[in-house]
Amino acid sequence: MRTHLLTAALSALLASQPGTAAPPSLIGHYRLAGGPDVVGELEITADHKFRYGLAAGALDEQASGRWVEDGAKVCLYSEPRPVPPAFTLGPRSAPARGSPTLLVKWPNGRGVASVDFVIGFDKGAALTGYTQDYGWAMPRADRRAPRWIELAVPMHGIRSPRLALDGKSRGTINVLLTPNDLGMVDFQHACLEASDGGFVLHRDRGDMRFVRAAR
Repeated sequence: MRTHLLTAALSALLASQPGTAAPPSLIGHYRLAGGPDVVGELEITADHKFRYGLAAGALDEQASGRWVEDGAKVCLYSEPRPVPPAFTLGPRSAPARGSPTLLVKWPNGRGVASVDFVIGFDKGAALTGYTQDYGWAMPRADRRAPRWIELAVPMHGIRSPRLALDGKSRGTINVLLTPNDLGMVDFQHACLEASDGGFVLHRDRGDMRFVRAAR
């Protein structure tokens, strides 16, 4: 699945590096130390502000905010804090020939591909899969009525709570994905430490090593 491949590509570039002595001045422009398919930049300015960006295939991330000193570390805080994307369950569509079982849409009505899901039932094993832009359909032989659904976009760290369904065996489950600040990273006490001639940014999805960009 595409999202899993992109996440794996990014994860391959996240390498834990041990912290060393207190870092020298961090003021400057840095690039991510990684492969050719991933580009990342980090700028630390003297007015205690930062800007961050990452491009890895279809994944684009950005962040900006302030930095503060915390002992030997410098820690980043996104400001303003981004509003995370949200999944909202809509009314079930009436059964129609060829209609999908699950359809995830953007607010403009376009279908969303590569959304992972788990659908649970009163009995038997749950079904897992991922959407296309035209949705997803249950196997015709499976006549069970869905009772709940969970959705996720791992590439962006988006995950819904378990959403209760109406128990109808047919008709399209409609879900709205509101992007809000999709792609904006919420750094909260994500800290930089000196390491092997560069700096390591410790974040919840792994550690990222940056080196000072050539002038």
